[in-house]
Amino acid sequence: MKIWVDADACPVAIREILFRAATRTGVPMTLVANQPIRVPRGGRIDALQVAAGFDVADNEIVRRLTAGDLVITADIPLAAEAIEKGAHALSPRGELYSPDTIRARLNMRDFMDTLRGSGIHTGGPPALGQRERQDFANNLDRLLTRHA
Repeated sequence: MKIWVDADACPVAIREILFRAATRTGVPMTLVANQPIRVPRGGRIDALQVAAGFDVADNEIVRRLTAGDLVITADIPLAAEAIEKGAHALSPRGELYSPDTIRARLNMRDFMDTLRGSGIHTGGPPALGQRERQDFANNLDRLLTRHA
């Protein structure tokens, strides 16, 4: 198993949880972004900077991941592609995407995108709270424990 992080929009608090988990378990992790990302020295954590552009980081993650890997992303289409390749996908808010739920999440995303395109203000997600951080840490721990 390897952890792939869609790092352009990954909250700092979630990165810190990931750094601790990867260091504790020894699972290799790569943060992929179109800007420089700081990662702790030593261990098996690295960063991959890709060119700027729409979905460039997402496409690179999909290209490199293999079945059984874990992708950390809030991007529903990226999560769907990861699941399609046999990987796991976890949102920074702690939602574990699954083959059973991803289609509904894609449909809702497309619906909200249509509303925004029509000029309807849909608002954004609430600020990342302690509950979401805890849900993320718990689901991450479950996945890493199953892997071990």
